[in-house]
Amino acid sequence: MGKEEAETRKLLRETAKQAPEGSGVYLWKDADGVIIYVGKARSVRNRLTSYFSSKADVKTRHLVARAATLEWIHTDTEYEALLLENNLIKRHAPRYNIMLKDGKSYPSIRITNEDFPRLFRTRRIINDGSRYFGPYPSTDVLDKYIDLIRRLFPLRRCQNMKAHKTPCMYYHIGRCGAPCVGKISKDDYAKIVERVAALLNGETELLLEQLAADMTGAAAAMQFEKAAELRDAITAIRNFRADSAMEDFSEGDRDYLAWRMDGSLITFVVFQARAGKLVGRDLFRERYAGLAAEAVTGFLAAYYGPERLPPPELYVCDDNGLELELATEFFRRELAAECRIALPAERKHTAAMAMALHNAREDIAKRRRETGDLEAMEALREALQLENLPEFIQGFDIAQLAGKHSVASLVSFKQGIPDKKNYRIFKIRSLEGGIDDFGAMREAAARHFTRLVNEEAAIPDLLLIDGGRGQVNAVHEVVEALGLDMPVVGLAKENEELWPWGARKSLVLDRASPALHLVVAIRDEAHRFATSMNQKLRAKTVKFGVLEGIKGIGPAKAKAIMERFGSLQAVAEAAPDYLAKSAGLSAEQAAAVREAALGVAKPGRRTENSSADVPGESSSGD
Repeated sequence: MGKEEAETRKLLRETAKQAPEGSGVYLWKDADGVIIYVGKARSVRNRLTSYFSSKADVKTRHLVARAATLEWIHTDTEYEALLLENNLIKRHAPRYNIMLKDGKSYPSIRITNEDFPRLFRTRRIINDGSRYFGPYPSTDVLDKYIDLIRRLFPLRRCQNMKAHKTPCMYYHIGRCGAPCVGKISKDDYAKIVERVAALLNGETELLLEQLAADMTGAAAAMQFEKAAELRDAITAIRNFRADSAMEDFSEGDRDYLAWRMDGSLITFVVFQARAGKLVGRDLFRERYAGLAAEAVTGFLAAYYGPERLPPPELYVCDDNGLELELATEFFRRELAAECRIALPAERKHTAAMAMALHNAREDIAKRRRETGDLEAMEALREALQLENLPEFIQGFDIAQLAGKHSVASLVSFKQGIPDKKNYRIFKIRSLEGGIDDFGAMREAAARHFTRLVNEEAAIPDLLLIDGGRGQVNAVHEVVEALGLDMPVVGLAKENEELWPWGARKSLVLDRASPALHLVVAIRDEAHRFATSMNQKLRAKTVKFGVLEGIKGIGPAKAKAIMERFGSLQAVAEAAPDYLAKSAGLSAEQAAAVREAALGVAKPGRRTENSSADVPGESSSGD
């Protein structure tokens, strides 16, 4: 932390101590005076001073590090603080707050207020007497509804109702009643519209009864073609209901809200159940600097509004720290909606919540893979007192067996996630069978960083070595000789201790620290990569040894055979004549080679191909 940053933090801490003890809203601003976060609290002073606690998490410290000033607004009640917070967030759109689109941004289905109404998707609500159904957070469900309606009910498609002499093609394929040429009366058309409204309202049982009665009447009147069309419509509605709804729910409307938070990343998932059926899913991705409980309250205030009222029941995945009474009061006073918020208790509700939670977990894991791990990098910079954020980290490890097949692995992590295309393997050449991890580290580091310097390639922000002070010193000699300004740190396995170069004692991080999780992940990946290559080289030697034990077969000939056939299994399965011809062997040698291969390779079992690389990774022997 620089001197200027430390002075700003001290000033902010002193400002926080002057905040009122009562309820209110507080605003963090950056150096340009832009509001970057708005929060509310029952006690503004207690909440603000907690931001400077030694136990504050990484995302909180990240927010404070980007703030220059701190302000607050005192309110008489916590409810007033909630309203003010919601209004300020909508007005200023702070980057570290929950920001959701309002209900108007979601599409609805509109049935126009005309003599012969049209039906279409819209995002605009116009108070002209039209009927609206939705909004639909799941566009898949909306599109299915519209497609089904257009196939089953002959509503007009044309935007302007003009008189025509002949009907359009939709009439001829049974998709329009052609009111423009008087093919259908206003009353009959209105009946069709009401049936569409019944379907959109979920009143499918009544609709099916009406269609069944019409089908029976058509059959009795020997209108078999019309009866068949009605039969198909009934089947289509039943199939649609089965495909698009979950029937294992009791009657009524309810939402299921689940969320998962990972550092500053938070994902909200809402499952909507209407008329006892699961009809849609909504998902929001946010970055948030506050507590999860605060995020949920802010989400509820932003998600529900006049265009999307809360249902009578709202189930949440967790109530730890949630201000459920405050949210209930907000719904009742601001939206005139009575909504019971609770944890799911019955099995049918816990099953729906489990699905919502699964969606939230999967999305937060996907986001972490896509965006990297900012919190871990921030924590690592703070722990090691680095000048720059370690966005590009490389890690070394050594693998050998009694001095044989010594290899060094190099793995690269960018933004806290593996960058496998930049993995490298170095076959150690200088030890000649000796066991010297320090020497192996020196050789691998010298070869790698000399190449980077010569190519003027990017140098990592941090180099992690698997080992303690000795390994770190060995690599730092190379780094210093090349004139590179790069921090080098070791990670000793026994107690997961960090050894920064030049440190007199090790650094032990908290087991829950995201910084420790990151360096352990890098160390383990380097170890895995080195070990996999060492095993390949050992397997390759075993194969060559089997063939080299045959009279007249030396190392060069054994290598040529393996390169030609790829595996001992292939050698064992080859015909003797073909083996002799392909590998340039005599009949006696080919028979001996095939017999030796049969002794190792069992029929039906594939042996490892010695030339294979690890999928998705470079195994270049730099």
